[in-house]
Amino acid sequence: MTKAELVDRVAATIQLPRHQTETVVNLFLQCITDALRAGDKVELRGFGSFRLRHRAPRAGRNPKTGETVPIPAKQVPWFKVGKALRLLVDYPPAARPRPRTRSVPRPRRRVPSA
Repeated sequence: MTKAELVDRVAATIQLPRHQTETVVNLFLQCITDALRAGDKVELRGFGSFRLRHRAPRAGRNPKTGETVPIPAKQVPWFKVGKALRLLVDYPPAARPRPRTRSVPRPRRRVPSA
């Protein structure tokens, strides 16, 4: 699902104009981005949490020349899925079983008794 599809689905659900819904979705994502930039952790109960992970500096290699290149330390955004979401993905609610119907009724066979 793309951000545009998310905006369309939310707009249809809460019956707001698309441009207002797009503003709400963009503000929501911007709040998460701003919190991570400030070094905070964002927890959405039942969905998951966003936090920063530290990556240590390391030596990399330029694939074209084979030369060793230093890669500096950096902070990387990290998402950890919440328990409720993980359970919904791992064990989705069962679809309703469709009733078994026959297109043409057939006569029942009699089984001779022994």
